[in-house]
Amino acid sequence: MIVVVGWDAVGMRSYGQYCPIARASELLAERWSLIILRNIVLLGCRTFNEIADGVPGLSRGLLSKRLRELEHAGVIKIRPKLGGPGSTYEPTEAGRELTEVMGALQRWGSKWADLTPEQAHPGVVLWMWATFYLDHDRLPQQRVLVRFDYPTLSRPGSRCWLLIERGDAEICEKYPGGEEHLIVIVNDPVAFARWHLGEITWDHALRTGAIELRGSRTLARALPIWHRDHELGPQPLHPMEPVSDHAERVATAAPA
Repeated sequence: MIVVVGWDAVGMRSYGQYCPIARASELLAERWSLIILRNIVLLGCRTFNEIADGVPGLSRGLLSKRLRELEHAGVIKIRPKLGGPGSTYEPTEAGRELTEVMGALQRWGSKWADLTPEQAHPGVVLWMWATFYLDHDRLPQQRVLVRFDYPTLSRPGSRCWLLIERGDAEICEKYPGGEEHLIVIVNDPVAFARWHLGEITWDHALRTGAIELRGSRTLARALPIWHRDHELGPQPLHPMEPVSDHAERVATAAPA
């Protein structure tokens, strides 16, 4: 056995190793960091609230800390929001190159990491679907209100609504008023997540009782068709902006 004299990584932020994997882990492997980067790099979240929506359970204080750490690591850039208060959070060139890394992690996780009930919060599944995987070309133009019930959860959070108007959609934590056209009862959150991931069909979820539908039969048939093909990936909130274009826009907006 080889013993390195005078070397002790206990209590150190650094692993004390020159290996690129160790060095990258020092920058990216803090708790929540990769989830925050997923929201920024893959999902196109650019504001603090957009990022926070995708990390339920993370305090805003810790989110602010992680964002500053990621900026210090050189993978995101925090800039004052043009024309208003707050900041924007955009990936740097180094951050953009993490797209392939996260794609590899996604493929590995799909193959080897079991999905447990603790990981399949139905509200998070609905947020991901409604925000990034709705096919807006297939949404109805008229006002439609869909209620989602989660019997496995205790109040609050056991019910929310998907409001569709003029081909757009938003999630409402409080009843927005008006007729409820369809009620979706998610009896098995894991099955709901697996459907969103493309691992089971909507018909299978209905046959097994994992999901129940009440209300408009027309909407019941249409709802699964609103789902964007998961293999196409998410529709980012904000398109990735070339670094040169952003620099030119900032320079143009700066006072002479």
